[in-house]
Amino acid sequence: MKPQRWIAAIALTLGLLTSASAAEEKPRLTVFAAASMKNALDAANAEWQKTAKGDVVVSYAASSTLANQIEHGAPADIFISADLDWMDYLKSKGQMKTDTISNLLGNRLVLVAPKDKADKIEIKPGFNLAGRLGDGKIAMGTVNAVPAGKYGKAALEKLGVWDKVSTQIAQADSVRAALLLVSRGEAPLGIVYQTDAAADSNVAIIGLFPEDSHPAIIYPAGITASSKNPEAEAYLTFLRSDKAKPFFEKQGFTVLPRQKS
Repeated sequence: MKPQRWIAAIALTLGLLTSASAAEEKPRLTVFAAASMKNALDAANAEWQKTAKGDVVVSYAASSTLANQIEHGAPADIFISADLDWMDYLKSKGQMKTDTISNLLGNRLVLVAPKDKADKIEIKPGFNLAGRLGDGKIAMGTVNAVPAGKYGKAALEKLGVWDKVSTQIAQADSVRAALLLVSRGEAPLGIVYQTDAAADSNVAIIGLFPEDSHPAIIYPAGITASSKNPEAEAYLTFLRSDKAKPFFEKQGFTVLPRQKS
């Protein structure tokens, strides 16, 4: 091979290697988000990816599970919790950049049933939940950890019916897992978020819990203390923008005014 061609070949090879290396080094934004956000956040992320400088990968699970993973070193850039408690927990452990945290979304708590057994029930103090349930079970997130389960238990206690149904709770490791039990007909009733019910055509909302029956459902979002991704701040700004808002509202979320958590 002539020297000129040999030099050109080396230059071409180095160019390809450099391009491959650049592709490999393309920053990946890792988001840990509450399971109830999946449909809305997937749609918002598709919009983000149109102009993003790197990929975004989302891990969906119960907020309690995600918070524990972050505490033990899981490599997340963004954490979006389904309640304030788990965000506060990570803040107390020094796992979050506190000045980046703000309340992002609101949600509602609903009672669901399989679509073919969707007779409405008025949810009010002392309502006959036990009678509607019969010998079946109510699917809920784990009541001492999963936010939707915690909200659900608080509501049933406030309404004075918890003691009548507490032995008939089917606890699931996330709100989506609880929804699936109802969707498959394995539980006649379930307590989930309004947004989850909207995501599954096999279930129907049969009652809406009064907002004063449980703590306000708030989803805070922030950047983890370990994140070094330069796109993390821009991603959070996008989630709070008018571009992302329709994706959340379509699934039934309330987009909250910007304020620090």
